[in-house]
Amino acid sequence: MAQQVINVQNLTVRFQSYDAIKNASFTVNDGDFINIIGPNGGGKTTLIKSLIGLTPHSEGQIIIDPLFENKIGYLPQKGFNNDSSFPATVEEVLFTGVLQSKKASRFITKSDKNHIDQLLQKMEVFHLKKRLISSLSGGQQQRIFIIRALVSNPRILVLDEPTSALDPDFRKSFYQLLKKINLVENMTIINVTHDLDDEFKKGSKILHIDQTIRFFGTYEEFRAKGKDVHRHV
Repeated sequence: MAQQVINVQNLTVRFQSYDAIKNASFTVNDGDFINIIGPNGGGKTTLIKSLIGLTPHSEGQIIIDPLFENKIGYLPQKGFNNDSSFPATVEEVLFTGVLQSKKASRFITKSDKNHIDQLLQKMEVFHLKKRLISSLSGGQQQRIFIIRALVSNPRILVLDEPTSALDPDFRKSFYQLLKKINLVENMTIINVTHDLDDEFKKGSKILHIDQTIRFFGTYEEFRAKGKDVHRHV
């Protein structure tokens, strides 16, 4: 039986008198790959921000296994505001991701640097290592902040539309990397997406939210029920 890592019970997130999310319940198991879909304004980002504690919930419970609670990597929709006065290099930005995960030592080790170099190569941005983060294009910055979410070796990876600024060619290789991380490293992935790539969604779970949860199950079950994916994402 799969280990349950997140249990959401009757979750409601209310902004003044508006329920952005209402009475949502679902579970996340170790090794799940969950694609969250739904219309703009349907509560996708609010949901994942509630899961990781950035947005308080009004009612219900979010129970995270203690072994996973401090092992969550997160990539927001916009990781950087492109302030030209921000002096950090790509490497320095990635160092901050490593240091956030360290409880005792506050030093960057040779192993840390090697791990960063490997991820930079996988994301095809090793040549940008010494560049200022503010000098990069939106797509390049997105790749760097994807690496920053991965560099601490999280057990759960939460992504909010990670491919929105990526070019189509790299988008496919990024999806392949995510699937490899999920399958080989058994990393639990929760991914907000508008992407309609059937190949990418095969084998995943689908959570369709529009204030309330409209569907939660496997992608194959989602298709079998006759749902029109293009209408929901």
